[in-house]
Amino acid sequence: MKYKIGICDDEQLQIDHLKAATEGWSKTFGHACDICTFSSAEEFLFAYEDDKFFDILLLDVEMGEISGIALAKKIRIENKRTEIIFITSHFEFFGEGYEVDALHYLIKPVEQEKLGTVLSKAVEKLAVQPPSVLISVEGETVKLYEEDILYVESMLHYLSIVTKDREYKLKEKISAFEVRLSDDFFRIHRSYLVSLKHIIRISRASVTLSNGAELPLARGKYDDVNYAFIARN
Repeated sequence: MKYKIGICDDEQLQIDHLKAATEGWSKTFGHACDICTFSSAEEFLFAYEDDKFFDILLLDVEMGEISGIALAKKIRIENKRTEIIFITSHFEFFGEGYEVDALHYLIKPVEQEKLGTVLSKAVEKLAVQPPSVLISVEGETVKLYEEDILYVESMLHYLSIVTKDREYKLKEKISAFEVRLSDDFFRIHRSYLVSLKHIIRISRASVTLSNGAELPLARGKYDDVNYAFIARN
């Protein structure tokens, strides 16, 4: 697996040091990496609009108008899986990391061995992450975790993927998308694919999900979806 790692710091010497240390860890432990560097939170966000697929981020806490903490909060709005590591000169920022589920804080100057240990921990956590699926939306590649998907609706030649936080529309057939997902999803209707994890009620004519959505259940599907739901839970 190749890991995409982002380094964001407003000091070029720090960027160079962190990049070299990360490359050293990559070679020592045999982890293939694509390392991207950014000199400000604004520069990162501009690039992030086109590609949100980052595995690990090294963020300087104290940057210009947008701090590393503020940047992490923006990222966490729709990205809960990226492992975030903060780089700071001050201990007083440590408590703020809990809000964005930061993996670790590293104190400047960052020791290569310490950084390597934290990067290895990040890789361990990434290795046990839940199933995901990649989709292409408006020229962007987005990684969706199955546990965040509530249901998928087919509308002519397009799909609407409804997650906990937002809705994505893409051009793909529901039958093709279905085979890319795990057995945690069930086709309740020719136009609907739902997450068994998010079902809270099943009737003869409909299925109710955790967000309150009530979707039609095709005739003859009740027994099958009921069995799958019980087996899943």
